[in-house]
Amino acid sequence: MKVEATNGYEGEKKPPGAKRKGEKLVRKRGCSRGTRRRVQAASTAIQRLYVACKMAFKDPKTVPDTANVEMLQLLLDEMRPEDVGLSTDALVRVKSSSKGTPKITYAMIYKCDNFSISIFFLPPRAIIPLHNHPGMTVFSKLLAGSVHIKSYDWLEPGASSSSKPSPKLRLAKLVVDSDFTAPCDTSILYPTTGGNMHTFTAITACAVLDVQGPPYSKEEDRDITYYRDYPYGTYPNGATDQNGEKDSSLGWLEEIDISKDLKMNVIEYLGPQVIGG
Repeated sequence: MKVEATNGYEGEKKPPGAKRKGEKLVRKRGCSRGTRRRVQAASTAIQRLYVACKMAFKDPKTVPDTANVEMLQLLLDEMRPEDVGLSTDALVRVKSSSKGTPKITYAMIYKCDNFSISIFFLPPRAIIPLHNHPGMTVFSKLLAGSVHIKSYDWLEPGASSSSKPSPKLRLAKLVVDSDFTAPCDTSILYPTTGGNMHTFTAITACAVLDVQGPPYSKEEDRDITYYRDYPYGTYPNGATDQNGEKDSSLGWLEEIDISKDLKMNVIEYLGPQVIGG
């Protein structure tokens, strides 16, 4: 919407202090500082993303419809490192911190009950272990660097003739197992499709912009679970598809506890701010 300023006198210049007969002179109130901030923020990529998230994730149980998914995907596809204040120097610092055990850091840009927006920074060789997203829709945009992504979805009951080798294992279908280098398209996963369980392995120092709707919550039964994956042929009763042929895209997932080993450092987000409302 185009907004034009006007002084209320069309085609003539209002003399200082002049007023028309029978009317009071009313001083036009200038744009407040708060309004200016909102106008400026509305023009930033991160603010547009925030507004789109509010439209897409109306409550914690909402799975965005096709129109909202496409809108979020379009906005994220166009996001650049500088849109979140990420400079080349910042990536150099991520790379230089990779001595010893690579430490993952993240910055929370915005979080509410319905969705969250954050950035993960991974130095080379850093790994975010295989984990799930219960009841969540997640958009991941690689802003910089290269990363290997591997993801699974649970196999539907009856989709395989495989017998379960252990009560701790569950059969899953491999969805993605590829390298990605920025700039690239946004990855999207849903509660039951799209690779709901994924793992990231940094090839180079990289930054990933993450939108989760809704965010993790123990109180709402959306706690994170970590897994270890095994090839289908690891066990004698190898998985087979409905035609009786072995399917190399199947794998066994075992729930594991790595809460003591996995540590992520929280850092302050210093990029363009989101103005909520």
